[in-house]
Formats: sequence, C-alpha cells, structure tokens
Amino acid sequence: MSDSGPVHVSANGLKKMKEELHRLKFTARPEIVAEIKRAREMGDLSENAEYHAAKEAQGHIERQISEIEFKLTRIIVINKEDVVKGKAYLFAKVTVEDLDDGEIEEYTLVSPEETDLDRGHISIKSPIGQGLLGGEVGDVVEIKVPAGVMKYKITKIA
Repeated sequence: MSDSGPVHVSANGLKKMKEELHRLKFTARPEIVAEIKRAREMGDLSENAEYHAAKEAQGHIERQISEIEFKLTRIIVINKEDVVKGKAYLFAKVTVEDLDDGEIEEYTLVSPEETDLDRGHISIKSPIGQGLLGGEVGDVVEIKVPAGVMKYKITKIA
C-alpha cells in the first residue's frame, strides 16, 4: 500500500472493486474463520498444518480487504466521455503496428485496478501502457520491455 496517489477508475471498475470487497468481507472472511475454528478443534495447534494454512489464508484475505479499502479512499471516477480525444490516455483504445513484424495489436489503456490482459486492457503503469500514454496517431514509440525494445506506430485511437 505504498502508492498513496489517486486511483483512477471507470464507474464499472469502481463497481467491481466494491463487489470484490463485499465478497471478501461477507463470503471469504466467514469461510476462513469457520475453517480456523474447525482446525482449532482438532487439538494441538503447534503441529496442526490445517490451522496454520487457514491462519495464513486469513492474513491474505485481510491484506486484500485493507488494500481495497485504502484504494477506495483515493478513488477518482473518470467518465469515458471526458477523456481527451485523439490522444492515448486512460480508456483510449489504441491500435498499433509492430514495426518489427508488421503485426497489428489493439490495447485499451486502463488503470492498474482494471487490467484484463485477456480483453486487451493494459495498465497505464505497464511498460507498454506508459510507452503509449500521450501518443497520437502517426507517432512511433519505442518501448523498453524485459525482452528488449519494441517499436510501435500508433495507427488509430478510439
């Protein structure tokens, strides 16, 4: 929870965060408490693997709850209609051509909380997201990624 800046999300992103918080608090937390209780009833806690695993899982759930609650205190909901047109900013759908192999890729730039690689939604804090951010149609961007440097030409922004 070291990043204390604003958290920019869409209305849908905010809804998903609240749903996840509700699931953690009212489904996952009670389930793990019941699991700890069952494990505690088995006897000697010092050698009880189920108890220790459940306590570890409880710590993980509590961290997730804290992280989401902390993010919710810094939420700024961005309406997609208010985003600058013609530039690669939050919620822009950016089509690029890979200048090395000619492959066409399409990315939607989103906040880290809304990243979904299966749908092509990449974080503005990822290397590719940062490289595209602020770009315009026709720009050629060089993006340093772990595998080297990628060169993209921005062909469309929607």
